[in-house]
Amino acid sequence: MPEVARTAEHARLRDITNDHSGWRRWGPYLSERSWGTVREDYSSDGNAWGYFPHDWARSKAYRWGEDGLAGFCDRYQILCFALAFWNERDPILKERLFGLVPAEGNHGEDVKEYYFYLDSTPTHSYMKWLYKYPQREYPYSWLVEENRKRGGQGPEFELLDTGVFDDDRYFDVFVEYAKARKGPATSASWPTTAPPSRPATFRSSIGSAPAISMRRRVASFSSRTTRTMQSGSMERGAAARPSRTPSTAT
Repeated sequence: MPEVARTAEHARLRDITNDHSGWRRWGPYLSERSWGTVREDYSSDGNAWGYFPHDWARSKAYRWGEDGLAGFCDRYQILCFALAFWNERDPILKERLFGLVPAEGNHGEDVKEYYFYLDSTPTHSYMKWLYKYPQREYPYSWLVEENRKRGGQGPEFELLDTGVFDDDRYFDVFVEYAKARKGPATSASWPTTAPPSRPATFRSSIGSAPAISMRRRVASFSSRTTRTMQSGSMERGAAARPSRTPSTAT
């Protein structure tokens, strides 16, 4: 057997004595969605999906957890960090994943977003995440109404089917986390737009991404992320949360 190359990540792994402190004290432990879960259900009939809907999440505090996009927190979720986006079109901030509950879709819970865990080391010393945010208004009501109308018959009505990504009018929002030492991480994020684009209000640099169709981009990132999750490496790391597919959440 050839000797495995040793990296800085190997040294970090050897430095771990427990999960209460050190490199794994902080990581991507924040859920992308806490609304509509049994933890927050205080209904008299056990209807968790109906008791705490997505519309409540922006104005009501959770009792047992938190959620967010590209979330990062300590292992007890005492201090949570996440990002919020706004495209100057949506009536609300994009703070968490949106999706359908079983009564609205045709196969149970179904997230209607496009996001990808691109990279992560085992100690979470480095992580990279991508979210594709439409420049047009996000069709919250349309997704619910159209899927409910289909009554579980035929194909799903997906976010791509609404046309919000037509003409490649969306932001590629990349988020990276890095730890220089044990403890909290620093982060950097930047959106890039696929032309044609218009000025945005993100407080970071705006670049121009290649004009590749949204459907091809989603298929490409899904394939690449799946391969990373299957192979992984000690140096670059496997995709974060390998038990999840790139575009779904539990």
